[in-house]
Amino acid sequence: MQLERIPQIKHTDSNNFFLLSGPCAIEGEDMAMRIAEKIVTITDRLEIPYVFKGSFKKANRSRVDSFTGIGDEKALKILRKVSETFNVPTVTDIHEVADAQMAAAYVDVLQIPAFLVRQTDLVVAAAKTGKTINLKKGQFMSPESMQHATTKVTDSGNVQVMVTDRGTMFGYQDMVVDFRGIPTMKAYAPVVLDVTHSLQQPNQSSGVTGGRPEMIETIARAGIATGVDGIFMETHFDPSTAKSDGANMLHLDHLERLLTNLTQLRKTVNDLQ
Repeated sequence: MQLERIPQIKHTDSNNFFLLSGPCAIEGEDMAMRIAEKIVTITDRLEIPYVFKGSFKKANRSRVDSFTGIGDEKALKILRKVSETFNVPTVTDIHEVADAQMAAAYVDVLQIPAFLVRQTDLVVAAAKTGKTINLKKGQFMSPESMQHATTKVTDSGNVQVMVTDRGTMFGYQDMVVDFRGIPTMKAYAPVVLDVTHSLQQPNQSSGVTGGRPEMIETIARAGIATGVDGIFMETHFDPSTAKSDGANMLHLDHLERLLTNLTQLRKTVNDLQ
């Protein structure tokens, strides 16, 4: 199984999907610990292998006055504390070659943002850390083209790679998920569906990205039905005050019901195979 190449994903007898989830950005220690504790409680009960997600900095911003982070080392130390406190792996995204070694000292999975997935130097630097690499499919790329991105990782001597679909640009201000790409990309690596970023509405005139969070369950259910290995979902206890991507985040209070439904759906899909 390709999932065996991802050592951070602890498999269970339930053959459930795995989950990458947390806030868009690390805003502080208290919020990160509060969100992680809630998700760990839910995923333990549902036997969902879990990876805590949080960006230590946000480099891709619409406006120069947008929130970018609380300080690189400070945020990375919070990610490490989450991992040590709750015994879960962590994932964060990197944006520059120099970020790779720095972040690798604190987290288990390095994520390449969709806009940067064609940056060979960045992908290779991440791969050479020996960490698991999560490649976000570019909004401008076909599923087939992700084979070349995964090959950059494996040719660098690292077989620990997965691919995450986060939707494709549909005009200037909307995203759409082409679910035909899921089985295509599963031929290259384990595939994750980024539910919340797939519902972004970028390039708004205000300079603040919009979103359609009411469609989160619809997209997530479709992903499970088409056989994704994992689900990526950003969540916050108050999306309206989140410093990044609040418009498309899932409210933390709604996470347990959604994951319960997705777990039941996954069991049904497994029974049909």
